[in-house]
Amino acid sequence: MHAIRLYSFGPAENLRYESVPDPLPGPGEVRIAVHAVGVHFIETLFRQGIPIGPHPAPDLPTTFGREVAGVVESVGEGVGAGVLGSRVVTSQVTSGGYASLAVAPAAGLTVLPDGLEYDAAVAMQSTGATTLGLLEVAPVTASDVVLVMAAAGGIGTLLVQHARRVGATVVGAASGPAKAARVRSLGADLAVDYGTPGWTDVVRESVGDVTIVFDGVGGELGRAAFELLGGEAADRRGEGTFGPGAEGGRQVVFGQASGEWFHPEEDELKARGVTSYDGIAYLLGRQGGMDDLRDRALEAAANGELTPAVQSFPLERAAAAHAALESRNTMGKVILTP
Repeated sequence: MHAIRLYSFGPAENLRYESVPDPLPGPGEVRIAVHAVGVHFIETLFRQGIPIGPHPAPDLPTTFGREVAGVVESVGEGVGAGVLGSRVVTSQVTSGGYASLAVAPAAGLTVLPDGLEYDAAVAMQSTGATTLGLLEVAPVTASDVVLVMAAAGGIGTLLVQHARRVGATVVGAASGPAKAARVRSLGADLAVDYGTPGWTDVVRESVGDVTIVFDGVGGELGRAAFELLGGEAADRRGEGTFGPGAEGGRQVVFGQASGEWFHPEEDELKARGVTSYDGIAYLLGRQGGMDDLRDRALEAAANGELTPAVQSFPLERAAAAHAALESRNTMGKVILTP
């Protein structure tokens, strides 16, 4: 089979496409013919040898990727033959998913709903599940004015779609005119380029006060978004997982595309009457885990309620995929296709 191997830490060009022996499924495992594999920004850091929190840099050589969708083509000891030929998705690959074949525990497989494409399945099992979890934190109603930061990204595009579907007024903010155009095509009432000076003035003049901010950017841009909450938002109360929504609106933080988090101080929150939620902390501590969110996300994509944004690269161009992620030059979930 073919796989992407990393033999030394460094730039994206260190990722090598080569022929390697087929992995063998062990007891309780299956081997999947991979049709799509997800690429995560954290893998670009591991590629450079940078440890992330409690996670050390990987031992070398290595093949990245834990998240694949494909067809079960062989099984290990203790796994029934009935699973052979099943279209599945998993985030528990043990052999490295940047490959044409991947091994994973049979217990970690999810069978795809009919009609769901492999790339959409990879996007929705993580990005889609995360989106639905964030919407538990701050449910959106038709009376809301919603600002989605990083709105051309994987989570952002799904948040825009959902908010539009329930009838909210939706503002999508993204970096650059091409991404803003993408957000506009999703049906946002207003799409702005937050790299343009005065973008917050455009938002305020167009829609007034914002009632919910989903912040996947952080830094000074996150602060600017936060400052759009308040005022008339006091008339639009919402109910969130953590209790009644603040009179001045709700902020849900889920990312730091700028390179740093933005969490307002308590006195700022009180002054504006805003409630701020850490979306990642909620997801990590969510009672019952995220399996039900994953299943709901896959069904939402299969029935057309949500359509994930996907940017695909051939497996052999994994280095280009990493470089595009690092330069923030991607729109939606990045996928490799063997």
